[in-house]
Amino acid sequence: MRRKLISSPTLSVEALDELKQWLAITTTRDDAALTALLRSSLDTCEGFTRQIPLSTSCEEVLPATRGWHDIATTPVQAITSLVSIGSDGTRTDVDPGHYLFDITADGCGRINLLAPPAENRVAVRFTAGLASDWNTLPEGLRHGMIRLASYAYRERNEGSTSRSPPAAIAALWQPWRRMRIA
Repeated sequence: MRRKLISSPTLSVEALDELKQWLAITTTRDDAALTALLRSSLDTCEGFTRQIPLSTSCEEVLPATRGWHDIATTPVQAITSLVSIGSDGTRTDVDPGHYLFDITADGCGRINLLAPPAENRVAVRFTAGLASDWNTLPEGLRHGMIRLASYAYRERNEGSTSRSPPAAIAALWQPWRRMRIA
């Protein structure tokens, strides 16, 4: 799977304000750094839960073979288009009669190529995310991201190399974590 973000999730002013309130910051001097920490927290949350927190337009490249192909990103909200990718990179819309889309109740997206195109790859575009905006994120996820960003802000000079979130944050995110059975 090769995923590409077509548009980055929108971080509202409320997200930055919530983080600044948590850190008791009243100036705008660190707004750019705090916003970067919030974006990093979004990425860490996705890595931990295996779900995109905020609604984002994405594209995944899949093999152009007959049968069902799962979209790795979750939760899929809508599948918007399917194009074949030529060896020279040209893209052509796939005839809608040659495929089926499906989104399961748990947000897993998949496509079924009934008549595969001549090319070796197809690109499926879709929208994925648990919530449409910051204010509609589940409280535990939102609070965990605020805590992780504030933790990173306070520890910025310590050079911590831990790649996993602190236990208190992991506990907040655990209910949304998707497990994989190998």
